[in-house]
Amino acid sequence: MIDLHTHSLFSDGELLPSELIRRAKVIGINVLAITDHVDFSNYLFVIEHIKAVAAHFSLKKNGIKVLTGVEITHVPPGDIPRLIELSRKAGAGVVVIHGETIVEPVEPKTNLAGIEGGADIIAHPGFISVKEAERAAKNNVFLEISGRGGHSFSNGYVAMIAKQTGAGLVFDSDAHADRDLMDYTYALNVVRGAGLKEKDFIKMIENSKKIANGEGL
Repeated sequence: MIDLHTHSLFSDGELLPSELIRRAKVIGINVLAITDHVDFSNYLFVIEHIKAVAAHFSLKKNGIKVLTGVEITHVPPGDIPRLIELSRKAGAGVVVIHGETIVEPVEPKTNLAGIEGGADIIAHPGFISVKEAERAAKNNVFLEISGRGGHSFSNGYVAMIAKQTGAGLVFDSDAHADRDLMDYTYALNVVRGAGLKEKDFIKMIENSKKIANGEGL
């Protein structure tokens, strides 16, 4: 099981990174990205501190691979490509964009800015357009089926658009606390609730593995 969108107390999560990692491992997650919310004010701080934790974990020794990530959140669309570039240079292995969820006032064109800027994942992309999804497919940017509360309300739409355009999907919990983490069975049920099948979920895990191995772009 792979989860590439989670949060620690370095943004709005409840747990220390080490607590989050431990609880993820116990429920069967073997690759975890910690992707705290960032903008230009804190991206260096977040990346530096998550890198410090990730350095102490290895799949061989600890049974879980920890990746340093960011979720670029409520940044003006015109500035998103630059922050993606800066985050990667600072050491972010996974770059998630806080997409145009239907439950927050995310600025229009945020999804497109993340796609054009070369992010790995557009999280909870809401009512993403066909043209944007087609562009995501072309750029190998993945759309997220979300396990997070209100963000998940548009999962069915995202699944439909992905099928229509060939855009790749991933599943992430968007966990902010231990109770938000999802094992395989729980995650599969969310995916099925979006009108997808287990074979689709398996493909999502394969897509997440590509990102984790640096093959997403």
